[in-house]
Amino acid sequence: MITFLKRLSIIATISMVLVLIGGALVTKTDSGMGCGANWPICEGEISAQLIIELSHRLVSGIAGIVVLLLSVFAWKNIGHIREAKLLSFISIFFLVLQALIGAAAVLWSQSDFVLALHFGISLISFAAVFLLTLLIFEVDQKFDATSLIINKKFRYHFYFLTIYILIVVYTGALVRHIDSSLACGSWPFCDNTQPLSLTYHFGQWAQMGHRLLAGIALLWTIFLFFKIKKHYRHSRVMFWGWAVATALIILQVILGALIIITVGNLVVALLHALIITIYFGILCYFLLLSNRSVHYQKR
Repeated sequence: MITFLKRLSIIATISMVLVLIGGALVTKTDSGMGCGANWPICEGEISAQLIIELSHRLVSGIAGIVVLLLSVFAWKNIGHIREAKLLSFISIFFLVLQALIGAAAVLWSQSDFVLALHFGISLISFAAVFLLTLLIFEVDQKFDATSLIINKKFRYHFYFLTIYILIVVYTGALVRHIDSSLACGSWPFCDNTQPLSLTYHFGQWAQMGHRLLAGIALLWTIFLFFKIKKHYRHSRVMFWGWAVATALIILQVILGALIIITVGNLVVALLHALIITIYFGILCYFLLLSNRSVHYQKR
């Protein structure tokens, strides 16, 4: 059964990545109404937008079935692990929630501020599936992080950084939804010929605000890397896990710059969405480790 769960969890994780990338593709190609104002059925003339939107719905539907199966089997077979049941619930709950928001966006027009929530909600669902996958792979003790003690200061860093990254992700999604990815024609500063104006250039303000928040996230992650290197160098999970997270956030910032340099290249934009997805998953794993550390210390 564990072998089956491992395979199912890998499929679920990959399917959730495809859902997230598909959602970003729908937004970047303005294909949200590719099927017309219809959901879940798809009506309209054959076009690139219809194919993209319909494909995204099909992938989301398949992901929903796979994640539901994973949640049920994980609940039944590894429910004795303290995080398993909660993660099983969160996985399916937020996946259903993001589907309902997607449906609402099609059936009833939603503001860009509401639509920007869609990516963040999908991100939480992905993180839950990703963590559930790690729990399943921990069962046969291929690696063990149950007794890792994480300092209180580090735990708070992980807690607040997770919340902060969700804010950064929201501003990035908002930039996409208000079609402001290229509101500033240069990087890292916005040196457009027209001055910034809250009334006429909200897109520039949103773009620069996102860059500022992303820059702080980068510095925060690098700062934690050197702190972890100092205090947890001999912990493979802590040191190498955060080393990967640091590499990902650096790559994320580079891709953000390349979006401007390549004038909105679609592949670069999709990689931008993919990297923050993986980074957030790793960050949530450190949340799980922090929670375990508190529980372990209370024993």
